[in-house]
Amino acid sequence: MAKVNYLNNKDMLAEIHKSKATYCSYLTPEDQAYDLILPSVDKINRLSIAEGKRERAKRLTKLTGEVVDPKDITNQDLVFRIMTFDHIPNSDRKNKPKTVADSKAKVHFPPFQHWRFTDKKELICVGKSHWKEGLSNGSFNTTHGKFTNKLAKMFLLLTARYGTRGNWRGYTYNDEMQGQALMQLSQIGLQFDESKSDNPFAYYTAAITNSFTRILNVEKKNQSLRDDILQENGMTPSHTRQMEWEIKQKAERDLREKESKF
Repeated sequence: MAKVNYLNNKDMLAEIHKSKATYCSYLTPEDQAYDLILPSVDKINRLSIAEGKRERAKRLTKLTGEVVDPKDITNQDLVFRIMTFDHIPNSDRKNKPKTVADSKAKVHFPPFQHWRFTDKKELICVGKSHWKEGLSNGSFNTTHGKFTNKLAKMFLLLTARYGTRGNWRGYTYNDEMQGQALMQLSQIGLQFDESKSDNPFAYYTAAITNSFTRILNVEKKNQSLRDDILQENGMTPSHTRQMEWEIKQKAERDLREKESKF
């Protein structure tokens, strides 16, 4: 059986897309795949349409293995992802909102809508994130979706591999570090914004690093407190505290010797 590589940006982006789709509602299944991300419907113009056709041609070429000419793609074929909070309910969860997101209900990832041209060359909304049931008769919802199994496996594998790095694997609380990292990924895993980056690997690795470092700092603080208590009671502190003391003493001796020569 061929070994599956879960840790590349292409596969990660695909699974992020599938996971987000479970929180969305679309007019047809074909409306799930988008060709270009834009900040507003007003940005759909001649230039963005041409770029959308090029992006769709590249995507279809990779998917089918056959070269697709952008000229063969019609305006009606294109799907535009518009990053917007228009369909997200207002909320007063923050007293002094500083951004549009602060004045809206909390969502798992940056909300969006999918738009495309009809045969009559009219733009219509064909998809909404954080939405359940029909686009016209459905409602806002944030609880009906989930991570795909493959994306969850990616998180597990990425965290486990990170935990085997030389600067982390020696700690006795490595399991706690990995547990904290997995909890963090479960919270922010879908917050990755494809409109700003195409490198989810770096995004997830940064989150894991922060989680590992957080546990390390907590454990160091706890160890320091334990060593203080042991020393106050005339008992031997940890090996780390002893080594730190020896290093400090050696540095002081070296300094005194250096000063005595002058």
